[in-house]
Amino acid sequence: MLITVTDAAGGLPLLAPMSEVAGRMAIQVGAWALEKHQGGSGVLLGGVPGVAPGKVTIIGGGVVGINAAKMAIGIGANVTIIDRDLKRLRELDLHFNNTIKTRYSTLENIESLVHQSDVVVGSVLIPGKTAPKLVLKSMLDGMRPGSVMVDVAIDQGGCFETSKPTTHDNPIYDVNGIKHYCVANIPGAVARTSTLALNNATLPFVLEIANKGYVQAVKDNPHLLNGLTVHKGNISHQGVAKGLNMNYVPFH
Repeated sequence: MLITVTDAAGGLPLLAPMSEVAGRMAIQVGAWALEKHQGGSGVLLGGVPGVAPGKVTIIGGGVVGINAAKMAIGIGANVTIIDRDLKRLRELDLHFNNTIKTRYSTLENIESLVHQSDVVVGSVLIPGKTAPKLVLKSMLDGMRPGSVMVDVAIDQGGCFETSKPTTHDNPIYDVNGIKHYCVANIPGAVARTSTLALNNATLPFVLEIANKGYVQAVKDNPHLLNGLTVHKGNISHQGVAKGLNMNYVPFH
């Protein structure tokens, strides 16, 4: 059972707590990577009186994006969220009550905002599929040296063309003067909070499997069935099979 377990609203309840943690951590690590001794540009995201705050662009308005925005707003940054879903952009505009700006996702808009940003957070997720490459290497040339890109989608391949997985021991690398933070499993840095949050989300599903056995549980609950990725050595999730270029064998 993986993150593709769904709920009645079409959400991903087992992914949500980790996305919440990762979104909030993205701003924390982005602010840290901006510090001069980390090789960053030396910008304080919240600014101070008389000095403008830093600019944060968040690509993707899902759970990661909304939590990143909450943290960035909380420290006083100038925040813009990009998404291709107009309905979602309207929801975000109402939710944040004009404390953020929203832009429709096009390559032109992404490039323009990336060039203006001190921190770019990539938070695009297509469940069970590889993340699309939305920030191209050529876009880095217009950014201020020492700016930071945090790719929360790295577990799904990353949404920056220049992304590659890193670890908590060696989290940052440089491409054309731009700092990249691409740690797989960002929530692992705050393991206690992450574990408690994930336990809260998984317990109802674990009890269902324990009480019924996994076969009956997935037959009775279509949301659990959506989370069945591998069964008897075969890929049983269509999106995962396509993303890995492997055969899809449905559960039966």
